[in-house]
Amino acid sequence: MKKHLLTAVAMTLAAALHGESQFHDFIRVQGDQLMAEGKPFRFLSWNIPNLHLVEDNIPFADAHGTGWRLPDRFEITDALATVRQMGGQVVRTYVLSVSRTNDLPGVPRHVLGPGEFNEEAFCALDQVLQVANEQGVRLIIPFVCNWHWWGGRLQYAGFRGQPKDAFWTDPQVIADFKQTLRFVLMRTNTLTGVRYADDPAILCWETGNELECPPAWTRVIASYLKSLDTNHLVMEGFHTSELREESLAMPEVDIVTTHHYPGAQKGFAQLIRENAARAKGRKPYVVGEFGFVNSQQLAEAIQATLETQTAGALAWSLRFRNRDGGFYWHSEPAGGNKYKAFHWPGSPLAEDYDEMPFLQLMRKQAFAIRGLPAPAIPAPAPPKLLPIADAGAISWQGSVGAVSYAVERAARPNGPWTVVGENVDESFTQYRPQFSDETVTKGKWFYRVRAKNAAGVSAPSNVIGPVRVAQVTCVDELADFTKVHSHAGELGIESRDCRSAMEDAHRAGGRAGSALVYRMASPITAARVFVFFPKEIADVKFSVSADGLAFQPAATQRNELPFNLGDYGYWRRAIYEVKPASKKDEFLKIEFTGAAQISRVEIQRAADAK
Repeated sequence: MKKHLLTAVAMTLAAALHGESQFHDFIRVQGDQLMAEGKPFRFLSWNIPNLHLVEDNIPFADAHGTGWRLPDRFEITDALATVRQMGGQVVRTYVLSVSRTNDLPGVPRHVLGPGEFNEEAFCALDQVLQVANEQGVRLIIPFVCNWHWWGGRLQYAGFRGQPKDAFWTDPQVIADFKQTLRFVLMRTNTLTGVRYADDPAILCWETGNELECPPAWTRVIASYLKSLDTNHLVMEGFHTSELREESLAMPEVDIVTTHHYPGAQKGFAQLIRENAARAKGRKPYVVGEFGFVNSQQLAEAIQATLETQTAGALAWSLRFRNRDGGFYWHSEPAGGNKYKAFHWPGSPLAEDYDEMPFLQLMRKQAFAIRGLPAPAIPAPAPPKLLPIADAGAISWQGSVGAVSYAVERAARPNGPWTVVGENVDESFTQYRPQFSDETVTKGKWFYRVRAKNAAGVSAPSNVIGPVRVAQVTCVDELADFTKVHSHAGELGIESRDCRSAMEDAHRAGGRAGSALVYRMASPITAARVFVFFPKEIADVKFSVSADGLAFQPAATQRNELPFNLGDYGYWRRAIYEVKPASKKDEFLKIEFTGAAQISRVEIQRAADAK
């Protein structure tokens, strides 16, 4: 009684100091059901792997291209507010990362060695918990990974010179892992003042992600967790699509879970129904991950979840907005070179894997599993326009539920305002500016942005300016050839292998003899061309012309970016800087000398006078 009284006092103080928590109790178990405030608690929601550590920050021009950075408050809030708008009540994070011997300098990890932890990384997790309390979204947090992506059991064993399977049995390695568990559960959040073990935003601890663990290891770890934390449930992270009897019989485990991807002999829906029947009357059952199949199979899996007493299901996966503009992107290596992480509320760009209809279904059923109708989506909040150094590179932090944006320009900070970009899709570009003002004239200009959806248009963003304009930048993202004056040879728009292309969703792929020609309305002053090379670098040649007939070589500088295959096999890449010799050239020709994929073309010309 005394311990629970102290916990309640800590929660009250935290709410008073840092913003009201939406939670008043912890999730409990009653039979085979999860319970919240005395009522069954069921959910349909999302895995958000990047919530506490971003692995997908891979802009083309990044010198290192590691992808890793810690999220900020905007990003975390965008993620959890998105889930709330979609009807979700739970998010499953990915694991606590562990330092790897092949990590590049500057990669943030949570666990640096036995008993050695990265305070900066855990401060990011502090913020996740703070925002989760504010948004009313509970978290499932797995401790360790079976796989190498974020570091895991291989690294824990490696700290002691042991093979990876020693993680399950070696007393010293198990003791090292327990140090991590104790550090996390006993940690006091630097933002809320609440110990993790006392934070009701945590639904449960998960022993790990897709662990190939013996039952004896699970019993040791689950028992240790319960010895430290009597508030939270424990879910076993055993890697299975069919529940094992040992997990259901284990008194130390409160929740059992399965993951579902293509390759099993049975369909998702059948497996979920069979697992729910096996768990009935024994333990709550959660579908921890499911994905990489068509929308019909996903819908059937969701229906099976609703019709059984399955406590919840979490789709794989959702990515949130990037603080530098647009979204984070993640093509799935196991997704058949087709499936990517989802972005709410969806975009025509993801038609190939039915993003928009699937997201609408997820939202409808997320409310249905709670016994609620899906409410209307409100008009979006104003976006935040980011600083503008060049009218050809305009970006903003977007708004939850926004379908598109309108970019407005004015000669004075108070207007009058002219719409210069209508129905701009923030998903269209990846890790690049979202908009280039190609109609601006010479002078000083102010900009603002509005977000739009079916419910209405937001109030305007903040105003940025004056932006001095002397050049206009014409941008081609190569989603098609509509901006190209002419082209020759074997050319095609490439939309596969996106992870290798640092998530660029569309590129112009060609080979020796292929060419693109651009024509500007006035003489070209400079150009930048972003190129991927799936194999070796096959140089790209540039020439210019005043009439489109007689072309002369243009002065060109190739800037190769550091080559780093990483975990995903990134391609070589280079940025070409092009300078015409003449002040009359209005045509730019780009010629392939071998296999290459052009990612983006930026061509500058002098701005017209007002």
